[in-house]
Amino acid sequence: MTTPGDVLVVGASAAGLATVEALRRKGYEGRVTVLGAEAHLPYDRPPLSKQILGGSWTPEQARLRAPDALAALGAEFVLGDPAVRLDARARTVHTVSGRALTADAVVLATGLRPRTLPGQDGLAGVHVLRTLDDALGLRADLAPGKRVVVVGDGVLGAEIAATLCGTGVPVTLAGPQSAPLAYQFGPLAAGLLADLHAGRGVRLRLGAGVTGLAERDGRVTGVRLESGAVLPADVVVVAFGAAPATEWLAGSGVLCDNGVVCDSRCRAADGIYAAGDVARWHHEGLDALLRLENRTNATEQAVAVAGNVLGEDRPYTPVPYFWTNQFDARIHVHGTLSATADVSIVEGDPREGRFVARYHQGGEVVGVLGWNMPKQARQHRREIGGAVLVGRT
Repeated sequence: MTTPGDVLVVGASAAGLATVEALRRKGYEGRVTVLGAEAHLPYDRPPLSKQILGGSWTPEQARLRAPDALAALGAEFVLGDPAVRLDARARTVHTVSGRALTADAVVLATGLRPRTLPGQDGLAGVHVLRTLDDALGLRADLAPGKRVVVVGDGVLGAEIAATLCGTGVPVTLAGPQSAPLAYQFGPLAAGLLADLHAGRGVRLRLGAGVTGLAERDGRVTGVRLESGAVLPADVVVVAFGAAPATEWLAGSGVLCDNGVVCDSRCRAADGIYAAGDVARWHHEGLDALLRLENRTNATEQAVAVAGNVLGEDRPYTPVPYFWTNQFDARIHVHGTLSATADVSIVEGDPREGRFVARYHQGGEVVGVLGWNMPKQARQHRREIGGAVLVGRT
């Protein structure tokens, strides 16, 4: 194994912190610097759309580690100073404040930035949900009787709608799909999810794209649909996707195309690696570039990156996995689902709110979905096609 003299991690969220912890577990004793755009100590993002937004957690409860645990890592945390430029050849990162940080190995873990609607910037009552401050700002804008429209029928939008509905806020979920997550889950599971939301009081306005916002005197008043209809709103949450945070890498010498493009070792250039939502790496099992946006991958990929920084030279070949909690549904997904796949129920019964669905495509099992059956879904994970499982035990 090789030992770099210094390691710089750009990004102080789950992937960045997991990289540092893995380096220390693997015996690296050198200097580590963590550069974070936000002023907060590392915190977890999944609770933002659930416990933080719902008010059951304080911001401190979302912290990934207590301050003394972070101190024990022996790393320098430089927070509240976003990276603005990378010189990959010199392995130097420049920041907003004028710092120039150089290291033998640089790990890029800058995550995502939310997509926005035209005219959204500066309009009162319009929110995104990516950071802790976003969640707190949205929560502060809620009040009894305020009508909320969530724009986005994917995982994040559906979670936000479920959380807000659970707090008694009148909420409408808008998006182009026929049901929440229909493009991914297919008609069976997505239909059940739509029924769940509607049964709990979420107003569904699906099947029509959103074209923009209506406003009066600088505050949002509604959401415009491509059908021409306007959904009245006092508060709007825009949650229809995110893009890798790579703008600052323009001209750096690192290739960016829907993420930081990496080889199978998550290496983007000599001494430059990427981990988490921003990384698009060559998955040897699939023989394709893959980018995953979920908490589990952020941690697992960080461990792989730490090992390769130290010379382990191992490909990263995970079985894709994510989970989502909405109302009383705990949904766990292994592999890659598709709306066009053939779906069969292999355990449980959808009518009872507990089942495991197996997704088949091209004669091969490509994914497994567990609805309130996490253990059973994990057991069926082994049935996923061999190509996806290369390198896994």
